[in-house]
Parts: sequence; C-alpha cells; structure tokens
Amino acid sequence: PAQALLRRAPRALAAAGDVGSPCVSVCRMDPATGLCEGCLRTLGEIAGWSRMDDAARRRVWAALVERARAAVA
Repeated sequence: PAQALLRRAPRALAAAGDVGSPCVSVCRMDPATGLCEGCLRTLGEIAGWSRMDDAARRRVWAALVERARAAVA
C-alpha cells in the first residue's frame, strides 16, 4: 500500500481542483500505529476528509507521503 500511495501522491498534490481521496478500499485500522492499512490515514483524517478544503487535503496527502516513505524505508 505504501508504494501505491507514493505513486498516486504527485497527481493528488498537483491537482488544480478537487483533491482526490487516498482511499483504496482497504479499510482496516492497524492497532499498533492507529493508521488505516490501506491509505495510512488516521481516523480523524478519514472522518474529516469530506469537510476539508483542498489545502487541508493537500496537507493530509503530504503527511501520507512521509508516512509511506517511512514505511518503505
């Protein structure tokens, strides 16, 4: 999942309009990290996504990139 997220991130971060969701329909929370195993978001990020503006969504995507890089390293 981390590699796939890293491949999708540049397009999401560069989007001029609506920033797409990182969800990949693998919705399981890892109890050790508190992150979704599919998209690496926290429950708060998942729950708040629909109310976020594009700038906030880009901040979440940037955080996901860092999480994915750490997972791959």
